[in-house]
Amino acid sequence: MSVLTLALFIFTSQFMNLCHGAGIATYWGQHGDEGTLAAACSTGNYKYINIAFLTVFGSGRTPQLNLAGHCNPSDPGSCSWIGDDIAACQRQGIRVLLSLGGGLGTYSLSSPADAQQVADYLWDNFLGGNSNSRPFGNAVLDGIDFDIELGSGQNYDVLARALNRRSTAERKVYLSAAPQCPFPDAHLSDAINTGVFDYVWVQFYNNAPCQYANGNANQLISSWNTWTTVNAGQIFLGVPAAPGAASSGYIPPDDLKTQVLPNIRTSPKYGGVMLWSRFFDNEYSTAIKDSVNGGSRSRKSGSESGSGLHISIGGLPIIGNP
Repeated sequence: MSVLTLALFIFTSQFMNLCHGAGIATYWGQHGDEGTLAAACSTGNYKYINIAFLTVFGSGRTPQLNLAGHCNPSDPGSCSWIGDDIAACQRQGIRVLLSLGGGLGTYSLSSPADAQQVADYLWDNFLGGNSNSRPFGNAVLDGIDFDIELGSGQNYDVLARALNRRSTAERKVYLSAAPQCPFPDAHLSDAINTGVFDYVWVQFYNNAPCQYANGNANQLISSWNTWTTVNAGQIFLGVPAAPGAASSGYIPPDDLKTQVLPNIRTSPKYGGVMLWSRFFDNEYSTAIKDSVNGGSRSRKSGSESGSGLHISIGGLPIIGNP
């Protein structure tokens, strides 16, 4: 391998890491006084937002959204304004996903056929399909997030594959998962092992064996290193955005920047930080944003701005898309 080729390889690897990582994700929808989705996006702090949650689905149930007073999903048209906010966020390069499950709800997948039926429902009502009952109107979400915390993990792998098959050259269906940090996750292990997930935001909180505690990040970092072995695109550090956001696992911003991020940013699969949640994020994302990006100024990749990023070195084109 020539020196030029080696240099180009190193540059390309580093460049693609920048395009693929360095972002903050959060969850919006579980507190009626957290502000609008558009307001969350306008902060400029987030790269991904999960709308939480679709709390009822599967096993013959009629799917139901729970958006904590933001709108009444059972009233046709009540949530259509969220569709306008979704479009506004996407124009800023922010990917918006619908999160399934959560810690409170009634959901399960009784069979592979049931999983396929739920996939069809999600496609028709939230993604690129057609339905007369789309809660967010004509807005097309970027993908689906799996925050499965109840019941068994059966058939979520089938659901993930079914959604992944809906991706086309024109529009990809992004898939994310929010497992608990004990490895492997009791509910999402089979799904994540399919290898079709783009983002895995691991919840490093409410779990003493694998979270930050009393100024010590060793258990968290050890668990992080295990999670980076999974077959997924990018891994995110999931943390509470305030002490009251979780029963344990809160990391003060300065400790996150000095004790944790320097030890995980070197991972090729590092994608950034996930914060629970928008309601609790009182300047936490602002405090950590530059450090999430490796201490540099915030970057926006070409694909985020909708144009694609094209660089040529010595006549060789390099195209970066997250």
